[in-house]
Amino acid sequence: MFNMLVKSSPWNEGRDVFWKSRVFEYTSDDLRGLFTINNAPNFDALIKNPVIFIEETSRDRQQFGRVGRISRVNVNASDEITLEYHFDQLIPPISQRDLIRLAPLLGMPSTRFGHYSRTHWAVKDIDIYHVILSETLRNQRVPSAFRLPPAQAVDTNLLSAMMPFAGFDNVWTAIQQVAESSLMTAQRADSIWEHQEIIQDIVSLIDRSAVIIGDCSGRNANVFYEIGIAHALGKQVILITQNAEDIPFDLAHLRNIRYHNNGEGIERLKTELSGRLATIRSQALD
Repeated sequence: MFNMLVKSSPWNEGRDVFWKSRVFEYTSDDLRGLFTINNAPNFDALIKNPVIFIEETSRDRQQFGRVGRISRVNVNASDEITLEYHFDQLIPPISQRDLIRLAPLLGMPSTRFGHYSRTHWAVKDIDIYHVILSETLRNQRVPSAFRLPPAQAVDTNLLSAMMPFAGFDNVWTAIQQVAESSLMTAQRADSIWEHQEIIQDIVSLIDRSAVIIGDCSGRNANVFYEIGIAHALGKQVILITQNAEDIPFDLAHLRNIRYHNNGEGIERLKTELSGRLATIRSQALD
C-alpha cells in the first residue's frame, strides 16, 4: 500500500504545503474508510505507508518522481496542511516518462497522463517497491565490456590501487603501509586472479573496494579507464600524481595529492594519504 501525492509545483525536499481537501481523491471507498477517523483523514495511519511524490506533468521539461516517507503532518485551521518528509536515497528518481508508462501498475488509468495532471493525494493498495524493482530498476543500463553482480558487496576495509606497475614499487609499498596503518588491506589487480579476463578481475576489485587510489603519473591509459569505472560505480577515489600536468582535463576539477618520487616525497605522500583515508572513514561512520 502506498500514498501518491501529486503537486502542481516541484517538491521542496524536507518540508512542503499540501491541501486537505485533495486528500483521498482517486481513492477507492474501502481505502478511504480504512484511513478515516471522525470523518477526517487519519494522517497518523496514512504516513505509515511509503509515498511517491510527483509533480503535475509538464510537456516542456524533464520531470522526476521520488519515493520516500512522510514523518509528520501538521493540520492547520484552513485547508492547508504542512508535510515533513524525506526522499529514499537508495531509490533513484523515476522519470515522468516511466511514471506514465507504469500508470496502470500504480492504479492509474492507462491514459497518456493519467491523474498526474491534477494535484491530489491518493491511496493505492499496491506494493510500490515491487513495482519499482520489477519494472524500473531492471531497465537500468548494464555494461557490455564486463559484468557486475546484481548487488554491490563492499569490503569496508579494502583499498585498491590503480597505478602503473613498472617503476612504482616504492609507491605501491607506501600505499600498502598506509593501508596497514589504517587497518585496511591494499590490493592491486596483479595480486589477484579470479577470472579468465583481466578486466573482470579489475572491475571486481574496484566493485568490492571501499576506497580507490588512482595514480595518474605518466598518463597511463589503463589507469584512466579504471578511474572512470570507479567513478561510475560511485567509489571514493583518491587521485595522486607526480606531475600536475598528468591529470586529464576531465579530472582537473577534483582535488589530488601531488608527490615527488624520492624518500622525502614518499613520506609526505604517506602522511597525506593517511589523512585523507581517516577523513573518508570518519565520514562513512556519520
